Amino acid sequence: MKAAIMHPQRKLPQYADVPEPVAQAPDQLLLTVHAAAIKQLDRSQARGTHYSSAGQEARMIGGDAVGTLPNGIRVYAVGSGTLAERTLIDPRRMVALPTGLDDATAAALPNAVIGAGMALRFRAALQPGETVLINGATGVTGRVAVQLAKRYGAGRVIATGRNAESLQDLLALGADEVIHLQQADEVLMEQLRVLHAATPIDVIVDYLWGPSAELLLRTLRGTGGFTHRVRFVSVGTMAGDDVRLSGATLRSVDLQLSGSGLGSWPREQVAHIVSDMLPEAFQWAVEGHLHVETVTINLSDIERVWDLNVPAGKRLVALV
Repeated sequence: MKAAIMHPQRKLPQYADVPEPVAQAPDQLLLTVHAAAIKQLDRSQARGTHYSSAGQEARMIGGDAVGTLPNGIRVYAVGSGTLAERTLIDPRRMVALPTGLDDATAAALPNAVIGAGMALRFRAALQPGETVLINGATGVTGRVAVQLAKRYGAGRVIATGRNAESLQDLLALGADEVIHLQQADEVLMEQLRVLHAATPIDVIVDYLWGPSAELLLRTLRGTGGFTHRVRFVSVGTMAGDDVRLSGATLRSVDLQLSGSGLGSWPREQVAHIVSDMLPEAFQWAVEGHLHVETVTINLSDIERVWDLNVPAGKRLVALV
């Protein structure tokens, strides 16, 4: 069969022949793959630069897929080496798909739903009526985060981003206010201060880190009086892996700073991904309440499109 393979000495994956997978245990099911999303996480793991990468040997690429089981049931499943014609999955890590959901959407949604949903529901413990700021909301996961925040009961959602056109799209997806990050620091901080004073921000879900996160944290800095409690959750580092954080900021504001990602979630919370988070999101997508845009390619073209510049807010999906 054919699959996408990354060799450590190469910068691009190959579409190559690999042995057929054979289920050898009760916790293995054969999945005939229809579609698999190509995410930043997949690229980082393929290059060996993500903290979850293991070793530098040649490896099959892909961490999740949509396909059919031998009994004909169509599912989304988490696995390994899923950019392939067939792969093995664990039945405890799959979700049956509702009728009416196309393969590309079913493949594109889960990573964004997990990245946004785990941060909002568990790391931030979002409560109904609270105000949420999504920093870096013009990417796929940020756009889904805006929509999920409203579905989870947020009273007000503020979205920031660096792409002016995509920011305007967020207003149709549920954002109440959008802020362009490409402006002078003091102007941006003043906008944030005014918003925070008018409707105190309860939750910040951050996909950028780097300079904009520094500005957000500086904006929250208090002056010695009582402050509004803010839960700041770091999900991504698209703008840089480091920030400068003043100790005075930590001491002057009621701030909860945490991260949301692989390794930070307790086992009992991860169980919710399959039991209710993804089934709920898939149903919302069928009903038109949750949207994700895709760019589809054929798996056989994987080498040619690996570094394709996909428009902001759209997910690249390989069809098999």
